[in-house]
Amino acid sequence: MKKTLIALLVVMFAFGTTAVAQKTVKLGHINSSELMQIMPGRDEAQATLQKEVDELQNTMKTMQTELEQRYNEYMGKKDQMSDLIRQTKERELQDMGNRIQDFQESAQKKLAEREQEVLKPIIDKAKKAIEDVAKENGYTYIFDSGVGALLYQQDSDDIMPLVKKKLGL
Repeated sequence: MKKTLIALLVVMFAFGTTAVAQKTVKLGHINSSELMQIMPGRDEAQATLQKEVDELQNTMKTMQTELEQRYNEYMGKKDQMSDLIRQTKERELQDMGNRIQDFQESAQKKLAEREQEVLKPIIDKAKKAIEDVAKENGYTYIFDSGVGALLYQQDSDDIMPLVKKKLGL
């Protein structure tokens, strides 16, 4: 009798913990690309970045124009130069080409860092709104349908309207 009671309690405990462990999963999705297009402050951030891109492109064009001018000048006088002067001019042109390439690589890196810096507050605001909506509405998981990683979404809610409301959009 005592063994039967203990066995019954063990079985009840096992089924009880299984029921507790099976929490309801609520799935949602949002297109982060679409959200980023309508985020406040995005246009200003894009304008800031475009201004910096334009400045760097202008500097790059100036450097390339100077290199072309020096190269054309070199080619016009190449046959009249001594070996030492020709080699020196060729080294100067090569160094200039290397500086332009270094500038271009540095500019690309700087622009990528600047883009992260400028967009971070906007991304953080969007992420917080998504997290808040998920918590407030009891979502277990939110998938990003904007990156193409969502392959199937039958029982998933689109939380875009809720996030827009949260952001006041």
